[in-house]
Amino acid sequence: MSSDSTAVASATANVKERIDAIESSYEFFLAYAAQGLTTDQGAKAGAELRSFLGRLEEALDGLGELVGEASASLEPQASWAEMTRVVAADAGAALAAVRLVSARPGVSSQLIDSLNANVHLRALLTDLFLVDELLDAPPA
Repeated sequence: MSSDSTAVASATANVKERIDAIESSYEFFLAYAAQGLTTDQGAKAGAELRSFLGRLEEALDGLGELVGEASASLEPQASWAEMTRVVAADAGAALAAVRLVSARPGVSSQLIDSLNANVHLRALLTDLFLVDELLDAPPA
């Protein structure tokens, strides 16, 4: 395997790990939102919430660039470049929202419900469903 194909394979694996982290965070947030908590402080789910927020932040940071690396050898390259820009924009906007929520000393279920409803996070999830499928698709 050449160093270029090794780098692409590594980037693809990293994208897939990040997609898993984003999806699992979103799913945890759905459960957290259903609990009706006024704050995460002192709640068992609070420590988990902070952990998922941290993982989500890590997964979002630099995601667009990583998708670009994973798709570097895929065609049509111009379309992949456009999709990479979309992922980068949606990930950046979602990251801003996650960082704002993470900075709060207390995070309520309602706040997490609002984060889950954030159009950028939801758009990113659907972007990533598509990217994940396309990265797995055999070349045309």
